[in-house]
Amino acid sequence: MSVNVHVDKDRCVGAGMCALTAPSVFTQDDDGFSEVLPGRADGGGDPLVREAVRACPVQAVTLDGPPGE
Repeated sequence: MSVNVHVDKDRCVGAGMCALTAPSVFTQDDDGFSEVLPGRADGGGDPLVREAVRACPVQAVTLDGPPGE
C-alpha cells in the first residue's frame, strides 16, 4: 500500500484526534497543532491511519493513496 499522509496546517485546530488515534504516525507541535512524525508520511503501516483521517473534526488530515486499503 502506497499512501501519503498530510496535515493541512491552515485548517488544523489542534483537536489532536489524529495523534490520539494513530500516535505512531501523528504528533502535536509546540503550538498544539498536529503534524506527521518524521519518516511516517507513508502511514508507517499503521492500520489506524484511515480512522485518524475520519476522526479529524475539521478534515485537516488527508490521505492520498489506494481507496479501501
